[in-house]
Amino acid sequence: MLADTDAGSIITAAQSGAQWGYRLLILQLALIPVLYVVQELTVRLGLATQRGHGELIWDTFGRGWAWLSVGTLCVACIGALLTQLSGIAGIAQLFGVPVIPTIGVTIAGIILMVWTGSYRSVERVAIAFGLFELAFLVVAWRSAPQLHQVAEQFLAVPLADPQYLYLAAANIGAVIMPWMVFYQQSAVLDKGLNLTDLRLARIDTAVGAVVTQLIMAAVLIATGAVLSSGGAGTKLDNVPQIAEALTPSLGYDVGRIVFAMGLAGAALVATVVVCLTAAWGLGEVAGYKRSLEHRPREAPWFYGIFSVILIAGGVLVTSDADLVKLSVAVQVMNALLLPLVLGFLFLLARKALTGKYRLSGWYAWLAGSLITVTSVFGVFAAASGLIG
Repeated sequence: MLADTDAGSIITAAQSGAQWGYRLLILQLALIPVLYVVQELTVRLGLATQRGHGELIWDTFGRGWAWLSVGTLCVACIGALLTQLSGIAGIAQLFGVPVIPTIGVTIAGIILMVWTGSYRSVERVAIAFGLFELAFLVVAWRSAPQLHQVAEQFLAVPLADPQYLYLAAANIGAVIMPWMVFYQQSAVLDKGLNLTDLRLARIDTAVGAVVTQLIMAAVLIATGAVLSSGGAGTKLDNVPQIAEALTPSLGYDVGRIVFAMGLAGAALVATVVVCLTAAWGLGEVAGYKRSLEHRPREAPWFYGIFSVILIAGGVLVTSDADLVKLSVAVQVMNALLLPLVLGFLFLLARKALTGKYRLSGWYAWLAGSLITVTSVFGVFAAASGLIG
């Protein structure tokens, strides 16, 4: 779930606070139960069926739907990977370090870690990276937001404004990501969990849903307090601008370091997760071995695809892309993909699960309602923002 608050999500939250103050804060809090329901269904499907998401779609709906779903996954993963590596490139620019060597060292380090480690070791390193995101909670606290301004803007939601809707869609796509569904279902399998672990896995998911949204809210509050406290919004165009907006209360040098640690942690953990997700998802429909418990010589396709995707992303990101616009656009794309991704998730929970684990009763109505409202509003907001 720490990977869910990736570099693109941090940048989207920062842009939201800068442009709209605290007016998108209500959405961050409203997405906590949605995020939990989506990922809880994912965990339940993995533990009960012992199948990955793409594999389960193949078993339940057929080969064509499985390839469509994994194709959607690959598009989302490519977009997400570009935002992660762009975030790392932005940090290099912040400190005046050459971008290409920085990206090269990052890619080499990640490949070495994944090729030589087990699932457990990779997970621990990724969590260590992700914990740096907690620095944003300190930044939000030190930004000293005015509570009366938070209260005034919290419910002041300008739903008729296309620019607001565009960022609302981006925030939805930054929280409910297609690749997170695939990743968590595959991860619980590679970790060796089963139905006896369901209770703890649910607690893990609930804690993660709250923490990831607190981080998003913290970034939004910090930029809102600094740049939009009076209600007049401003746009952020690059990573150094975001750093300047997030860290004035910490001092120039300390602020840049804290910001860099938070963004780097978000980008690194998400880079590992996104590449693993693509390699796992393709393996589920292509049929090759796909586990971190296998050595590279035992699962060459899995490790090869992981590495090729990562290297290709590094090559693409060394071009002069507009990081902020790219990051927000990728999250909007995620929102547009939600009906397909969440639709499959809901149907699988109804069809592939049996007995007490099947999605039924009041929880099925709740999950169906949350998924429908989130998907419809995400697509509506994205379309309105793009047309407007």
